[in-house]
Amino acid sequence: METGTASKRKNTEVRDAIAAERRELADLFDSLSAEQWNEPSLCAGWRVREVVAHMSMGFRLSLPRTLGELVTARGNLHRMTDRVARRDAAAHSAEILAGFLRDNADHPWTPPVGGLPGALGHDVVHGLDVTVALGLDRRVPEDRLRILLDRTRPSGLRFFGVDLAGVRLCADDLDWTYGSGASLSGTAQDLLLLTFGRGLPPGRLRGEPAGRFTRPAEEA
Repeated sequence: METGTASKRKNTEVRDAIAAERRELADLFDSLSAEQWNEPSLCAGWRVREVVAHMSMGFRLSLPRTLGELVTARGNLHRMTDRVARRDAAAHSAEILAGFLRDNADHPWTPPVGGLPGALGHDVVHGLDVTVALGLDRRVPEDRLRILLDRTRPSGLRFFGVDLAGVRLCADDLDWTYGSGASLSGTAQDLLLLTFGRGLPPGRLRGEPAGRFTRPAEEA
């Protein structure tokens, strides 16, 4: 059983990882061209601009305002987050959107489920939604990937609509596997994206099941 001291140390490590990820992504977003901000991301229907706007929603909206937005969206969380992301992406410049992330690097926000690791996953995966879609060679540090990959659970896969029946995920750049069945290989961060329900661009996954998790070429 984990001691209170060990738990506090783990929480501190995750908070530090969250802050570092937000600062690094803010710097990367600052380097993007105007054209890149308007390119499609891996999030269906969202450009890079909407993804970055969404990443700071939890910092900028108070709980009462969030609940108000949810009421406006008739209780549909997906509709609410989509509406807010599109509105905020149109209202703020790229510089301001990146600044929201940097200025809130140490913000204690966590998603409704998942706690601190859930907050880290939110930042890492949405960052990858941008960098993978743009073809940028950013590597998420291994310690951050391990925090998230080691928490892969059937409940999380179901939440994101991921069916891994008969599939064994095998990272080819670190020692991590999950599941059983036909091997599906890729980088750890690409497999992380897969577990969060993302389809990958062609050529990033290897193995017989690759087609199930690859985006059509015209969408890549």
